[in-house]
Amino acid sequence: MGNFDKKILKFWDIFYNRNGYRRVILGLKNSVYIAFTGLAIGIIIGTIIAIIEVFPKYRRLPKILDAICRFYVGLFRGTPIVVQLLVAYYVVLPLLGLNLPSIQVCVIVFGLNSGAYVSEIMRGGILSVDPGQMEAGRALGLSYRVTMMKIVVPQAVKNILPTLGNELIALIKETSVVSFVGAADLYVEFMVPYLAMALIYIVLVMIIASFVRAMERSLRKSDRRN
Repeated sequence: MGNFDKKILKFWDIFYNRNGYRRVILGLKNSVYIAFTGLAIGIIIGTIIAIIEVFPKYRRLPKILDAICRFYVGLFRGTPIVVQLLVAYYVVLPLLGLNLPSIQVCVIVFGLNSGAYVSEIMRGGILSVDPGQMEAGRALGLSYRVTMMKIVVPQAVKNILPTLGNELIALIKETSVVSFVGAADLYVEFMVPYLAMALIYIVLVMIIASFVRAMERSLRKSDRRN
């Protein structure tokens, strides 16, 4: 029996006979949960930051908030996600006296990281909306906040939907580092060959990409009806 055949038999023994597939399913669930929840948090944070960044800086408070947001974005975009995970789990949480499950820590860190990237994406989307939309809302007596949230931001989301899809795909792939803080991901040593891991990630990415394209087609149809 060749070396390759031995590896196949060992893989099958661990993966099937010893119920290794259950770890893989758990890792898949964790990867999807962390990525989707992290993106949801990132969209909320990113939208708030983007609105602050495009808000007119006539007063001191908007300037201070803008400086804080720029620091936040620079911090999370300038450091690797694995460093952020390690610092949060092994440094920040012990200093604060908190004891959170590793999965929740991953969700928080991925959400904060995604928020930094989504803020730039959202800011570009807001700036791509015709300025006349804001002027029209203000002319109707709506406040800046209401006009932004009900008129400008929904149009911006349509413009950036493909980019948000790319951000979700990036988060899915980045979940491969969550094992650094003890969370189960798709990588299980001696159980799943790297090729199998790659195939699983490829399938996830293809599903997400197809879903994003379907949403784009649906939005284009609604635009034509309007």
